[in-house]
Amino acid sequence: MKLSPTALSMSVAALLAAGSLASAQIERLDLAQMVSKTDNSLVGTIVGKEVIRIDHPIDGPELYFTTLTVQGNSLKDGQAITVDITFPGGFVDTEHGVYNSEAPSADDIKTGNRVVAFYKWSENMGGDLSANALYASHGGLYRTFDNRKDVVVQGRGEGYAISANVSLTQLKQDVQRLAKK
Repeated sequence: MKLSPTALSMSVAALLAAGSLASAQIERLDLAQMVSKTDNSLVGTIVGKEVIRIDHPIDGPELYFTTLTVQGNSLKDGQAITVDITFPGGFVDTEHGVYNSEAPSADDIKTGNRVVAFYKWSENMGGDLSANALYASHGGLYRTFDNRKDVVVQGRGEGYAISANVSLTQLKQDVQRLAKK
């Protein structure tokens, strides 16, 4: 089978593209890794949400970021804190914004939700935006629910820092132990 020069070059380009995609991986984190890579974590209630647009001369136009204001307590030391936590994506209105496949779902970020969030300061999330970045995107935000005995943090499955449902009491103990290391 003979290939034309154009077909050959397109085949090579396709193989190179496939090879570069094969090497890209989403970071798998257990709880110990998450705690060691973040500045802090908290359990709290989402009390505010804002989406901003940045048009940047180098990073480009229409960069959208969502900031959640979460009021609660640090999992590391129990101190009361209110933190603004930011991630890429969001909509300022029905026509202006962008979806981000790695962002938390709309249901996860509703005002009034009680969540656990892990974050790390970033000097530049894009467009020269400095903020506490939600670590591991949607992998850094976990919803909670009440059961008869305790508040339960909803796990996300294998490869996530909280892979299975865990009581908030146990998670606090685990994070405090890991933060001391």
